Amino acid sequence: MYTFIANDLIYKINHQQFKVKLPTEYELMQKYNVSRNTIRKAIDIISQKGLVRRVQGSGYYINNIGADTDRIVNLTMGVSEGFNHQKLTSRVVTFDRMIADRAMANEFGCEDGDELYRIIRYRYRKNQPYILEYAYYERNEVPFLPVDVLHESILEFIKTEYDVTVDSSDQYVGIEPLSPEAASITGFPQGDRYITLYQSHYRKNNVLFNFSKAYYLDRSTRFYFHAINQS
Repeated sequence: MYTFIANDLIYKINHQQFKVKLPTEYELMQKYNVSRNTIRKAIDIISQKGLVRRVQGSGYYINNIGADTDRIVNLTMGVSEGFNHQKLTSRVVTFDRMIADRAMANEFGCEDGDELYRIIRYRYRKNQPYILEYAYYERNEVPFLPVDVLHESILEFIKTEYDVTVDSSDQYVGIEPLSPEAASITGFPQGDRYITLYQSHYRKNNVLFNFSKAYYLDRSTRFYFHAINQS
């Protein structure tokens, strides 16, 4: 139940239904008809995603990260879920099956010989080039992907259809030149350097089910990551 509440609150934060702070714990208990412990678990999830901060004796405040929030990617939430929830559109360049080789195994942590879905998507924000994404899904974990899902949130489909969600992720950010293939797809000069994000997503029990490489073509993009000091 607390994950449902967390997702509902995240939706409302992203759509600016809460602009300054969350309702009190008591108000949330009444709204969702649950215990204080359940509400606190839900808020813990939201806090870990960097969306709220607790002020002792005052409640939970929405994080204000400044202007141009549409250009900020929250790494704890995913590419399409920034701070103002802008919808991305996609042109599917490639959708096929392949076998992982040793190079992919070394780069992403999959096994040599794994059966994969490969999806290359050219993604746009406000009709402008935003991301060129190379995504791979383990077919042992995701047996089927319908074509129409490729234009929407693939992770949301996997969550609904297979009850597979991201439990943890490895993320690496660097600056890399466009490959000849990437240059051909985007029309941008080969060798131009862009921020590149590598991600590996794991479900429960640390099982890899998705990994990707994405070139961020909008040079004004910024990345946000929230860390909590547990000591």
